[in-house]
Amino acid sequence: MARTRLSLLATLSAAAVLLTACGGDGEEPDPTTDAAETDDSADAADTGTADDEATSEAADAGACSPDSLETVTAGTLTLSTSEPAFEPWMVDDDPTNGEGFESAVAYAVAEQLGFEADAVEWVRNPFEGTIAPGPKNFDLAINQFSITEERKQAVDFTSGYYDVRQAVVSKEGAGAADATSLADLKDSLLGAQVGTTSLDSIQESIAPTQDPLIFNSNEEAKLALDNNQVDAIVVDLPTAFYLTAVEIEGGVIVGQLPLTGDTEQLGFVLDLGSPLTDCATQAVDALREDGTLDDLATEWLADVAGAPELQ
Repeated sequence: MARTRLSLLATLSAAAVLLTACGGDGEEPDPTTDAAETDDSADAADTGTADDEATSEAADAGACSPDSLETVTAGTLTLSTSEPAFEPWMVDDDPTNGEGFESAVAYAVAEQLGFEADAVEWVRNPFEGTIAPGPKNFDLAINQFSITEERKQAVDFTSGYYDVRQAVVSKEGAGAADATSLADLKDSLLGAQVGTTSLDSIQESIAPTQDPLIFNSNEEAKLALDNNQVDAIVVDLPTAFYLTAVEIEGGVIVGQLPLTGDTEQLGFVLDLGSPLTDCATQAVDALREDGTLDDLATEWLADVAGAPELQ
């Protein structure tokens, strides 16, 4: 349909050029021309401006259609996440079911770009490998990737689809469980996933006396806490609520860590210099503007309010 509209607009534009050429005979304008004809000319000029804008919008829409996007596999949008993928981001570790906040957002972006659900494929990649430099086997990756200037040196990001905070998770009986301030956590053995802002926030917000333990995934960090190998771990707040409610017996959220700079936002990751970055960003922006992102956050992340902020 986009090609048909563009072809028609091109034909009309060519006809307009021919008519202009035929009228350009150099004759002086007739002073008896009435005001109605002058108004008609002004209306025609306005219509021409509107046509130009419509052509530009059609071109933009065409550039962000499945037929025009340079995807890893033609006609398919390949998405990536980690394995396992935790709730509330993905449900049942199955990104293909559209359930969980990030799965739902991913399919909403795909639809915004013109891809039906059956034209979406998923691959699995480790968190750290996804944000490392080098060719990608995906078009877009979603896995609670915080947008940072350092990471932008290696990969592209869309605009943010969610504002997130970091939180400390412990369990009943552990020394960190009773902490009420950042100072109370200084002597605790803490842990977090490698390459994450969760790990960065331990140093920036707590500055513990012991080096934190670094894990390959949040799953490994959770198991270490479960096995009493660490006093507490740091994860994003929605994951903290899920871990304490479902995964860790006696799990408790100690509190949120304070912001140390700008609001932390999660964004889709793309290959550095990806031809899809602009279109994917436009899709995320459109979903924010029409309220879809807020609706999905309410549906899947409604329980993440109320954790105390540590000072």
